[in-house]
Amino acid sequence: MRTTLNIDDQILTMAKHRAIEEGIPLTRVVENALRDAFLSTEEKKSEIHLLTVNGAGVRPGIDLDNTSSLLDIMEELE
Repeated sequence: MRTTLNIDDQILTMAKHRAIEEGIPLTRVVENALRDAFLSTEEKKSEIHLLTVNGAGVRPGIDLDNTSSLLDIMEELE
């Protein structure tokens, strides 16, 4: 849908640079920014990706959703 917006010059310049950097149209940059702004807190939480270092990830049998189990395992390592 076509519409007209008044956007701060500095923000528009930043959006244009982002469009050039990513090789996408300015419209897509604005759409993505609005979409991100409207995501609920829960939706943002579901996008978290765990970064692992020096290993192949979580060890077999470890449930990251079970806090008490994780605390037990951490105490065993001390």
